Amino acid sequence: VASVSHFSDQNALLGRLNIRQTKHLLRQNPAVEQKPTVQNDILAGNFLKSKLFFAISVHFLYIVPRDAKPRATTTRFCVWEGCFLFIKRTDLALEARELWQESAERTTRLAGVKAIKSKQEGYPVTRVDILDERGEEALGKPRGSYLTIDLTTFWQRKADFFERAVRAVGSQLKSLLPPEGAALVVGLGNRSMTPDAVGPLAADSVLITRHLIAAMPKHFAGFRPVAVQRTGVLGTTGVESAEAVRGLVEQVQPAMVIAVDALASRRVGRVCATVQLSDTGIIPGSGVGNHRAALDRASLGVPVIAVGVPTVVDGATLAADLLGTEELPPLGEGRDLMVTPKDIDSQVADLSKVIGYGIDLALQPSLTLEDLDLLLS
Repeated sequence: VASVSHFSDQNALLGRLNIRQTKHLLRQNPAVEQKPTVQNDILAGNFLKSKLFFAISVHFLYIVPRDAKPRATTTRFCVWEGCFLFIKRTDLALEARELWQESAERTTRLAGVKAIKSKQEGYPVTRVDILDERGEEALGKPRGSYLTIDLTTFWQRKADFFERAVRAVGSQLKSLLPPEGAALVVGLGNRSMTPDAVGPLAADSVLITRHLIAAMPKHFAGFRPVAVQRTGVLGTTGVESAEAVRGLVEQVQPAMVIAVDALASRRVGRVCATVQLSDTGIIPGSGVGNHRAALDRASLGVPVIAVGVPTVVDGATLAADLLGTEELPPLGEGRDLMVTPKDIDSQVADLSKVIGYGIDLALQPSLTLEDLDLLLS
């Protein structure tokens, strides 16, 4: 690819490889981006030194890690069957740990990873801490804490189900936040695409106070300054989410960024039934293979807390789990399918409100749900 000199030829070839993000990098200087991604290696002509390589089969061309282990930017466990490369996609650290145990056929403790189970407001909570490089290599995720709240019983709509879910999210989120300072809440995703609308819809339920504190400091002295940004997506704005957030962080100078986005799961039972919180930041689009620039402390200069809900499951991953197999025949055009529930609109609306209210309780602990209903109505 790097030897193709003409721009249109490069663009066409990379388009055939279905690496949409690389097309945007063609217009930039690869030396600006220091991260060792395969796109930068291709464009800089350093592909021979890259840690990644091209694996070519009769029918498909894929970019995969040499040892078929997941990278730090996403969790992908690869299985060869004939000429078909099957990739299990997931954004959840809990599922990454399960995949490691399944691939290694082990139930013993994973070196560099600590997992603790508990309950909050009647909802199961699993905390996975990645402690060192061994944990990062095994799970393919950066070092940090990942909290997964199981909201399966939320849909049974028992007594106080909504209030308990909000308090559970708020309490767990508060444990990851700095104790004080202004917050910038970022709603990532495409509002016009329902499974991807979690971020923008959650932002609608966040109590915005930064302007009120600036205008009437005495009246709002007990509130933490909060601002909200809805970034949209590159295809509709022409601006990377990371670029937009970085610019606003420089102006607002928050003490933290809370990024809300939709995720991908490996199991249909966790779709719209779990909330993952982490203090490691987020890479928009990674769950569906459309990696964008990362939002994390390294890129923004402040702590980035990620809040996500899985709303889709990869079609091949779902088929393998339902069939109880690790091998699938070549799927042809079906290999790019993403599956989502038929009532995704109502589920996303409910969970987005849970996340928005949970963020409010974490940032403004003196408020109650009744207060939020009044202030947000």
